[in-house]
Amino acid sequence: MRGGRRPKDRPEAGFTLIETLIATALFLIVVAALATITGQWLPSWDHGIARVQRAEQLAFGIDRIAADLAAAQFVSPNAKMKNPIFDGTELGVTFVRGAVGPNTRPGLEIVRLAEIGSERGPVLARASAPFVPLPDPNVISSLKFSEPVVLVRSPFRVLFAYAGPDGGWQATWRGADKLPRAVRVTVRDAVSGETLAVSSAITIHVEVAPECIKANAQNCAGAAPAAAAAATTPATQNPGGRNE
Repeated sequence: MRGGRRPKDRPEAGFTLIETLIATALFLIVVAALATITGQWLPSWDHGIARVQRAEQLAFGIDRIAADLAAAQFVSPNAKMKNPIFDGTELGVTFVRGAVGPNTRPGLEIVRLAEIGSERGPVLARASAPFVPLPDPNVISSLKFSEPVVLVRSPFRVLFAYAGPDGGWQATWRGADKLPRAVRVTVRDAVSGETLAVSSAITIHVEVAPECIKANAQNCAGAAPAAAAAATTPATQNPGGRNE
């Protein structure tokens, strides 16, 4: 057409206002649908991840407890007292073992595994202090323990039990002339009360004083032949620190 004029009936390029509104509405519908779907599966995803993390933390805590208890040693508070340092209750246990850790010095340490309070409920924590001769086992609580390290968190709860020479389980082990033969670690869900499969029993390597395991040892309190044999026989250790 001459003069460079476009005819009035030629369609204009691009979207009209109605087409733009329709595209925007469709986009909002898609976004709303995605948000609804995401809102349904995201909580389940988060719950699954949190459950896996709790299981891993629980397994690590139980392994740490098992390794500590298996390494418990027969150590008396001082040269005059013959009973070992071992105070066990249903909610905690204190004993002596070889020092472990990147910043610890070679020697012995007093380990305390006990339930303490926290903002989220009771937790099982590990604290330790260097071993020094004590005038009385009752002064252990006055020692300067390290900052507690939480091993088992809520909703899980750990209960201890102790087996003597007869194999029977009891809720406490205090003032005995030897260490328990084994310690049972029971893990329960505080909400449902269910006992978890990670519960196990840990064998104590040494139950009596070193002089009591000699072939001709005499007058050793509680040095039964069976206990001496168990003390001299190496325990079979499974991966993860549990013993059989």
